[in-house]
Amino acid sequence: MKRIYTISRLVLLCLLFSTVAFAQNVAVKGKVTDATTGEFLPGVTVAVQGTTTGTQTDVNGAFTINVPSSATITFSFVGYTAQQIAVNARTTLDVKLANKASELQQVVVVGYGTQRKIDVTGSVSQVRGEELSKQPDPNPVSALQGKVAGVQITNSGTPGASPQITIRGQGTVYGNNNPLYVVDGVWFDDISFLNSNDIESMSILKDASSEAIYGVRAANGVVLITTKKGKGGKPTVNYNGYVGVQKVTNMVKMANASQYAELVNELNGTTSFADPASLGKGTDWFDVILRKAFTTNHNVSLSGSTDKSSYNMSIGYFNQQGNVKTNSYDRVTVRLQQDLQAYKFLKVGYNAILQGSNSKDVPADIIYKAYTAAPVVPVYNADGTYGDPANYPIGNSPTNPQAQLDNYNQRTKDFRFNGNMFGELKFNDHLTFRTSFGADVRQNEVRNYIPAYAATTNQFNTTSDLTLTKTQSRNWIWENTLTYNQTFNKDHRLTVLLGQSAQHYYNYYSIATVQNAPNSTATYYINSGDASTTTVRDYATITTSASYFGRVNYAYKDKYLLNASIRRDGSSAFSSDQRWGAFPSIGAGWVISNEDFFKDQNIFNNLKIRGSWGKIGNSAIPANIYTNTVSRTGDLTAVYGTTNGVIASGANITTISNPILYWERGVGTDLGLEGSLFNNRFTFEIDYYNRVTQKGIFDVPVLKSLGTTNGSIITNQADFRNRGWEFSAGWKGNTGKDFSYAINGNFSINNNKVTANYSGNNIIYVGSGATGGNTTSITTVGLPISVFYGYRVTGIFQNAAQIASSSQKSASPGDFIYQDVNSDGVIDGKDRVVLGNPNPKYQFGLNTTFNYKNFDLTVDIQGVAKVDVYNANKGLRYGAENYTLDFYKNRWHGEGTSNTYPSANIGGGSNYYPNSWYVESGSYVRLRNLQLGYNLPSSVTSKLHIQRLRIYANAQNAVNIFGYTGFNPEIGRTASAVSSSGVTSTAAGIDNGVYPLYATYNLGLNVTF
Repeated sequence: MKRIYTISRLVLLCLLFSTVAFAQNVAVKGKVTDATTGEFLPGVTVAVQGTTTGTQTDVNGAFTINVPSSATITFSFVGYTAQQIAVNARTTLDVKLANKASELQQVVVVGYGTQRKIDVTGSVSQVRGEELSKQPDPNPVSALQGKVAGVQITNSGTPGASPQITIRGQGTVYGNNNPLYVVDGVWFDDISFLNSNDIESMSILKDASSEAIYGVRAANGVVLITTKKGKGGKPTVNYNGYVGVQKVTNMVKMANASQYAELVNELNGTTSFADPASLGKGTDWFDVILRKAFTTNHNVSLSGSTDKSSYNMSIGYFNQQGNVKTNSYDRVTVRLQQDLQAYKFLKVGYNAILQGSNSKDVPADIIYKAYTAAPVVPVYNADGTYGDPANYPIGNSPTNPQAQLDNYNQRTKDFRFNGNMFGELKFNDHLTFRTSFGADVRQNEVRNYIPAYAATTNQFNTTSDLTLTKTQSRNWIWENTLTYNQTFNKDHRLTVLLGQSAQHYYNYYSIATVQNAPNSTATYYINSGDASTTTVRDYATITTSASYFGRVNYAYKDKYLLNASIRRDGSSAFSSDQRWGAFPSIGAGWVISNEDFFKDQNIFNNLKIRGSWGKIGNSAIPANIYTNTVSRTGDLTAVYGTTNGVIASGANITTISNPILYWERGVGTDLGLEGSLFNNRFTFEIDYYNRVTQKGIFDVPVLKSLGTTNGSIITNQADFRNRGWEFSAGWKGNTGKDFSYAINGNFSINNNKVTANYSGNNIIYVGSGATGGNTTSITTVGLPISVFYGYRVTGIFQNAAQIASSSQKSASPGDFIYQDVNSDGVIDGKDRVVLGNPNPKYQFGLNTTFNYKNFDLTVDIQGVAKVDVYNANKGLRYGAENYTLDFYKNRWHGEGTSNTYPSANIGGGSNYYPNSWYVESGSYVRLRNLQLGYNLPSSVTSKLHIQRLRIYANAQNAVNIFGYTGFNPEIGRTASAVSSSGVTSTAAGIDNGVYPLYATYNLGLNVTF
């Protein structure tokens, strides 16, 4: 609170000392519309010529401004021809702006610069910040879901968690799978620190040609983010906020106590429960640990500009309770931005973001524990003690989730400061030098305390355990570019870019543990525990890179376009003889609509064909991966002597390094057609792409008998390909003066396939999602990455005679019948087949906006199709875990009762082997966002001395349609798939107690002063 109070005082001081001269002679009101379509134009700059006085139109194109009666007002908006209108003592001005051309004339952000959309020869999609801030998401990436063709967003229900983003299929497998985020010139792996309200625009670079200028970090795509700058002259204060509630969607219904008792009796073949019906409903464990959660977000900004400077300051607060009780996350962000035209030839500026967050965590497996908890066990006994599964005839497998939650004490704190400062020197009208230095400083602290407790027979801890984990990063990037722009003879436009970049990444990790520390926030320190039990481990990594790059853009008569670039990167992540790589690209375009022979037609306003080719790389692998490292662990300790022996610590090389590790490269081709029709009301874009990842880096299993602890080696193992189509289209129009609308849709197709394996047809087995550690996924030639692999179920054994005539002699009635694929009369590993694909083939989104007078309605729909999920929750069984109500109703419990669901003995025999029964469709359609807003009329807001006031109601994820039997089929790369570098993409789509997604219902307010 102290920090927030201090910042609030600073904001007030800025307001008090800001001097803006404006006349109050005449209050001019009016609306700005599109001259062709009649649509209201929000965000139009309304400025008084020769002064710094200005404002912007609201969502209905309305404005109010106080000006001298003899003033001249300029109306300007991107893509439209500016107008200057003399006031002449008038109080009402309704302005119609002419569209310069079409959306193809709009400026989009590309690598190290901007271009008109019509000049872009690659595949670049841009989303405005106002579209992102409509969504009640803690991370702006989540708001992209369903808005951009070819971009898959996989969200998590965990408060504060970053979503996974995949651009045109999986670009890399090993190491960091995130795209590169470039925020105002600074490179990041994630943008969880960024407030959606601070974003001006987000550009997604999807093809290798547009990505190649970023070389080594472009393998998974590039997301360019431009934050807001001050504009509009006089200081403007904006407030955006909402409050809401979140609830789990599609709650999984579990068997109640009576049903569970029936199942346990069937499982054990005995009457463990003499009278199941007498047990009633029992405990609903999901109801015990889950809740409706509160969420709120508030953001205040102050922005403005003069003829020499612009500034934007904001402070945001976000709080989100988790749907699991006790879980919570809160975040404070502060942003400062200023640009200053120091001299006519020199511009300088800075952008800084400070973020701090706190979370109260819950056990990673709490959802799975609630899924399997026995409903016959009460939360608490009559005497207040925890209900103990050991007091019931159900074995030791189920636990009491409430006891687990109550005795789990973990807090995570994250502090982050990042930003950049730049200088721009303009030698003349054509040549500009820019230097930019950016930094990212972060500290993450996790404190986990497990007290000494005795809750149930199997849930206890005899001594308290305190673990403190700290991660620190100190990263910087320094880039210099020289840009030359020139137009020759009006027909030839040339832009040449030369650049140099240097980066340094330092990461420090430490983990300390101690036992018998007192249970108090004042004593959660290592030195407060038993010193003899203290352990401390730490290490650090440093990675550096140097880069040189260049790009040439050429256009002839705005008809023929050429774009070529090359980047040469060197990274210390690779050995000295493999350290450098070159990444070229080329793109070309033909603007058919600018040809003379096309002038006489009246259908197309713009039509362009483009094609591109490029090469990109991946250096996001652990540092010093090519170097053998020595481990010192307890199992390497030796004791000399039988009495009073001498302890000698030992050391050994326990991992196999690969001294010859090559750059992983992506080579991609893109062909596109884009245009607009019917006075630019209808726009469309079609892309075909083909991208091959060459020398893909994989974590390949090896025998542990070689002396390794992780049983794998990192090597260039395979080539894989992503190939597909993208379709985007939009229509905007109006009916009369009061009603306007915009409808935009996108659809994409992607096919992923491993095309080569350097070690023959060896299979890479990954993805533990079954009992006994059986792997559920494989990656091999001819198949997509991480397909599900196991036995195909053809039915259920009904009786002993059927078993006797089968290949599964040891089976029991009610067990799965597996297909004997090779017809050798034996069911073994040779009969395993591909069961499903976690990589979606189809993605789609429909985004609509309707405006009627002062009302606005937004409806967004999103979904995926032809994708599979492995429901590991059903098969991870070690005893008498609970079952779903769906299983209870459909199970085999006697001859003829079911030929699709097994008996209650799922975890017995060979039923728990990975098989087709656990693989389900992951396709879904979702009402992603529904928002209804109302803008107070300008006649009311002017009396309140405010520019704009909008109230709205919003529902996110309110309707979900799918056939999956779990909480939600939106499951990405999970924590069960972990390599030495983190989460890997070779084990995706496995639901093993994944935190459930939620629907959010909120009310919000937007105010502009």
